[in-house]
Amino acid sequence: MRVLIVEDDRDLNRQLASALTDAGYAVDAAFDGEEGYFLGDTEPYDIVILDTGLPKMDGLRVLEQWRRSDRNMPVIILTARDRWSDKVAGMDAGADDYVAKPFHMQELLARVRAQVRRASGHAKSDIECGPLRLDTKAARVTLNGQPVKLTSHEYRLLAYLMHHSERVVSRTELVEHLYEQDFDRDSNTIEVFIGRLRKKIPPEMIRTIRGLGYRLSREGDEN
Repeated sequence: MRVLIVEDDRDLNRQLASALTDAGYAVDAAFDGEEGYFLGDTEPYDIVILDTGLPKMDGLRVLEQWRRSDRNMPVIILTARDRWSDKVAGMDAGADDYVAKPFHMQELLARVRAQVRRASGHAKSDIECGPLRLDTKAARVTLNGQPVKLTSHEYRLLAYLMHHSERVVSRTELVEHLYEQDFDRDSNTIEVFIGRLRKKIPPEMIRTIRGLGYRLSREGDEN
């Protein structure tokens, strides 16, 4: 999953990026409203963490403009303002959740996981597809109850496919959601990671849909 952090406090931005990277997310960072608006308007994010008190463009204005442009990724407002009227303003602008500073990092991570799950149609923290189980809290995958050892990119790829199981996911979509903005993206590497995953899980579960992409299916080739 790919996340955008828009926060002008560089220490906090760095702490958030470190925690989210450790949790298995691809992270992009912006430090003012204009840069944040541009990234959110041009890149496909699974979730955005957005501060309200930003230089150059206020966070609520950024959010309102995203929503007017039909950018519907989940957005968690992060702010030092804790009045009920500020919360109402954030929700009315199109926020999906609201976290007041100071906060506990584990709480924010839990809220990120919840929003990502809901956006892809999952209510529980554990996502299952046939014998595969994804524990989003622990960032761990098991096969028939046994842990599957994955690299960070293999985990990101499999987790994305599990969040969107039974749906054809294009190579372009995978590249856009697995890598940070400044990563040297190459769609051919997706095929390499798919090949590695097929050696670690039942290979028939990941189907290649010629000319379209890949589909993770609990029924494998029978589906």
